[in-house]
Amino acid sequence: MKIAIVGAAGRMGRKLIELAEGTELEVVAKVDVAEGYERTWGAGVEGVIDFSYHTGVPAGVTKAAQEGIAYVIGTTGITAEEQKAVDAAAKRIPVVQSGNYSLGVNLLLELVKKAATILGPDYDVEITEMHHRHKKDAPSGTALMLAKSVASGRAVSLDEKAIYGRKGDIGERPVGEIAVHALRGGSVVGDHTVMFAGDLERVELTHKAQDRAAFAAGALKALAWAKGRAAGIYTMRDVLGFA
Repeated sequence: MKIAIVGAAGRMGRKLIELAEGTELEVVAKVDVAEGYERTWGAGVEGVIDFSYHTGVPAGVTKAAQEGIAYVIGTTGITAEEQKAVDAAAKRIPVVQSGNYSLGVNLLLELVKKAATILGPDYDVEITEMHHRHKKDAPSGTALMLAKSVASGRAVSLDEKAIYGRKGDIGERPVGEIAVHALRGGSVVGDHTVMFAGDLERVELTHKAQDRAAFAAGALKALAWAKGRAAGIYTMRDVLGFA
C-alpha cells in the first residue's frame, strides 16, 4: 500500500517513516511545510496519515476525499469549524480519527469508563496529562478522550461538567465535576492519569508512553485497516475491536 505522511518533518512523522520501512506500507510522499519536503502528495497514493498542525487538516482530508483514499488523523487541537471538513470528507471516504493510537491508551479508555460507571459521582475525578515543552495544544487529545470516557460512564454531558484548570477563589468543588489539567516540560512523550478520589480511598489509572513508536505503530495499523472500508468516521477503538 502506497501511503503519504503529512507532517513528515515532525516527531511523529519521522517515527512513522521509520516504522513503515520493511512493512507492506510504502511511504511514497513525505509532506510538510518544512524545507526539503513535498507540499502535497501526488498520484498513486492509496492512503494518508496526518500528524500535521490542525489548520492544515481540512485541506488534506478534502483532497483525500476527492481522490477516494483512506485518511488517518492523529492531529489534535482541531477546531469545530475544521472538524466540519473532516465530517464532510467522511461521507465519501473512511476516516480514522483519534487523539491517541496506542493499544494501552485505548484499553485505559475502557477501564476509565467502567470505573466511572461503578464509582459514580461520589468519587471526584481529576485528570492530569504531561507532555514535552514543544506540544502546542492543551489539554491533550488523549486527556479529552479520557474526560469523555468519564462522562460517558456517568451518562452526563462533558460540556456541562468539565473544568480546565483552576485559579482564584473558586469555592468548593461541585459534585460531579470532571477536571482536566495540562502540564508541559522537558521531553515527556505523554503521561496521563485519571484519579477517582473518594472520602475513604483513591483509585488512580495511569498510562505512560515510553516511546512514540507506540502511537506510530497504531496509526500505521489503522491505515492498513481503513483501506477498503465504507465511508465514515472511525476511531482506534474500532480498529482494535473495542467499539
